[in-house]
This record gives sequence, C-alpha cells and structure tokens, in this order.
Amino acid sequence: MRLKYQKSLKEDYSPNRNITEFSLGTLKRGIAAEETAPHQGITIVGDQMENTMKTVYETVKARDPNQSEFHQAVEEVLDSIGPVLGENPQYYDVALGLVEPERVIQFRVPWYDDEGSLHVNRGFRVQFNSVIGPYKGGLRFHPSVNLSILKFLAFEQVFKNSLTGLPLGGGKGGSDFNPKGRSNNEVKRFCQSFMSELWRHIGADLDVPAGDIGVGGREIGYLYGMYRKLANEFTGVLTGKGLSYGGSLIRPEATGYGLVYFAREMLAAKGKTFNGASVGISGSGNVAQFACEKVLDLGGKPVTMSDSSGFIFDSEGIDREKLAWIMDLKNNRRGRIKQYAENFDSAEFTESHPEPSMNLIWGTKVDVALPCATQNEINAEEAHMLVEGGVMAVAEGANMPCTPEAIGVFHDNEVLFAPGKASNAGGVATSGLEMSQNSLRISWPREEVDQRLEGIMVNIHKNAFETAEKYGMPGNYVAGANIAGFLKVAESTIAQGIL
Repeated sequence: MRLKYQKSLKEDYSPNRNITEFSLGTLKRGIAAEETAPHQGITIVGDQMENTMKTVYETVKARDPNQSEFHQAVEEVLDSIGPVLGENPQYYDVALGLVEPERVIQFRVPWYDDEGSLHVNRGFRVQFNSVIGPYKGGLRFHPSVNLSILKFLAFEQVFKNSLTGLPLGGGKGGSDFNPKGRSNNEVKRFCQSFMSELWRHIGADLDVPAGDIGVGGREIGYLYGMYRKLANEFTGVLTGKGLSYGGSLIRPEATGYGLVYFAREMLAAKGKTFNGASVGISGSGNVAQFACEKVLDLGGKPVTMSDSSGFIFDSEGIDREKLAWIMDLKNNRRGRIKQYAENFDSAEFTESHPEPSMNLIWGTKVDVALPCATQNEINAEEAHMLVEGGVMAVAEGANMPCTPEAIGVFHDNEVLFAPGKASNAGGVATSGLEMSQNSLRISWPREEVDQRLEGIMVNIHKNAFETAEKYGMPGNYVAGANIAGFLKVAESTIAQGIL
C-alpha cells in the first residue's frame, strides 16, 4: 500500500516547533512497548504503523519541501519496510535517522573558458550513510543537478551498496556544469577547480567517488590527477580510473552487464530466457551500450536506443556491427542517435518532444524493457503502452527511471519489475572490486572480474527474491530489495549505537 498523506506537519504543528524532536517523540509514544533495549516480541500493526510511517515521511517533506525527487525515493522505501518495522520496533529510530544525510557539502566551482570568461558552478557531495563502509557513489555533471536529485541518488545508493554484500556506504555528488560542447581544456580546468575543494572531503577509507552522467574516463582522469597533486599520494580514492593508473577491467561494462545478469535471473525464475526476445533499451551511453552487448551475448535482439533528441527503432535489430557504430558515434564523435537512422536503412528515427508529451519509445512492442536514460522517464501512461505491447519484464538500468505510478501498473499487470537499486548495482559492485584491487596492489584478469560481478548480481537477485517471499510479497522485487538492503544497514546501525 503506497502511503497517501492529506496534511503535512506544518499544517498541524507550530512552525517554531523542532520537527526532529516532534517526530522522535511521536515515534516513541506510538510504540506500545517497554523502553528496554532488546525486542520483546511486540508487533506494531495497522493504523499505528501507518501513522508512524506518515510521521517520518512528513518530517522529510517539512524539512525540505521542494525536494520532490528525494521525497519519491524516501516514500518508496518507507512503503516497503513497514512489515519489518512492525515486527522490529527497535528499527523505528533507525528509519528516522536514515532519511537524513550524515553530511552535505556544497561549494562554488570557478573556472575559465577558452575565451577567458569566468564561470561559477555549484559543486556538491552528499555523504549519506557510512554505517557499513566508506561513502561510495558517483559524480554527476549535468545542468539538472541539484540537491534534491543528489540526495535521492545518495539515498538509493545506501540500499544498493548494502545489497552488493560489499562494505560500502552510500554517497553521491556532482555539479550543474555541462561538459557537452566544451573543449577538453575547458573540461580539464573545471575538473581541477572542482577537485581543489572536493579533495579535502574524500579518501580511500572515507569517501570514494566514481563517474556518472557527464563524468566518464576523461573526467575521472582529470579529477584523479588533481587529487594526487593536492594530497601528495597515489591511492584508490576514485574508481572508474584508466587501466594504466589503477583501474579495473570490466568497470566500464559493469552496470550494463550487471543489469542484464539480473534481468536474466528474473526471467529464469519464471522459466523464460533472453534467447530470441526483443529488447527495448533507452539511452545510448555507457549503461545502454554494454546492456545491449550483453543482450546480444545471451541471444536477445535489441531494437531501440535513444538520446535527448529522440529514439531509433531498428526492425532488424542492433547487431554487433551496428553497436560498434553507435559506440564510435557516442564515445568518439559525440554525435546524436538520429545519425544511426541516416546510416542504416532498417532504422527509423522519432524525434522527442518536451514533457508532458509521451515518450513513444515505450510504444514499441518488446518482450523486455531496459530503461537506461534518466530518472522518471516512464510514467503510468508509458507503462500502459509497454503492457499493451506485451512486455514481460522491465529492469531499471538508470536510477529510478520509473515513476511510482508506472511501477504500480507493472505490478497490477504481473509484469516482472526490477528496481535500479538491485538491477543496476553492477557498477558500484565492480567499483568495490576496483577498490579491493587497489588495496592489494594487484590487477585481476577480465574473466575473474566478470565472474565476480556475475556472482554478485546472482546473489542480489536471490536475496531480493527470497526476502520478498519471506515478507509475504512474492515476486515484488521493489519490496525485496528495499527490505534486504535496509536490514543490513539497520542491524549495523543498532550495533554501533545509532550515532
């Protein structure tokens, strides 16, 4: 049951009242249990549990009323973990603390373009939770970057990293800088200015950033070079590095490969495979490219890819030769996906239009959909289009690309659905493997890294699948992933004294 709220705390309580104190007091009054440390077998159910969840959620909304993306991420998790909190009242305080970042860093980033003009961007790092390990999460350079988006991404990262089984906390960062259309020298100057402040807040055992949208191998190189100069040390403080200076094999492929490994396991649970299946992929960046490659490895037929200008549909399928052409277009020539349709007669290009127009890529009839572009790219109407087209599984390659309403449509129509915190965890999992290799001063062969990645994704699927069944929601990977991720964080938080 998704939480629905009629009023916020601001409507019911004095604006001068401390929201945190009110919420904590309400939580404690709402739990009819003795104030003893161990759980005494008391179960909180019904309206009492729902009202307590509302209190936590409304606290988040009242503190930061304009952070809609963050609210959406918090609501999904709170909606899932209700049964766990009902059985374990000692975890209520954990939930209350978990929705507030441990630390938020914001700073200015001044830099000069090639014409000598000064620009000033904002830089951020959200260090959300470190209870199971150092903060870990990417840096995003994109004009849309703001605190709400980074808090949602960092919050999701906490659960994603927990699911990998590796000792990694959750964080995220970035800037509203747009690297598109900038020269290499401009990007370098920006990265060096960005790192001149960030370096004092990160470290191999404190916070290990990686890439994300707008931050690829070029940017990681510039960032790492500036960190090394300022810190006067060579250490594994960034992941996604080049192979020549401490990077890991399979890291560029990891998120896309991991996504398809998870989707493969999800299909197998229903006796299905990728063999012969038509697959719709959105995006054409790193995740989409390598998801497409792995789909081909498993006998599937990718038929769509996209960018902000629109999408292509190739009725004959995107084979390895065509995929190589797309990789060159996007990674080297920095071109637009419409050029694919100009080069291959079997493809059609459909131009995109601003919201609230429909994203017609999801009107394509496919067996499996892999949204790999950006958050909230599939709404309820677009989810219905996929259902009407006969889709049997949807796995998120991007972070939160499906709205809550879209997820509801998939569940209502018994479409297999994998949330990004589970299905796209391959990237951070392999970043964790890169950290291990850096610490050991060794480099594992490609086959070993891929084998470890596949094993991690198989285990994430198993954990989410079995947890959903345990809590009476078989097949609900959203609930299974949220609960499994939360339990590890909650147990560690209790053990450490809820600091």
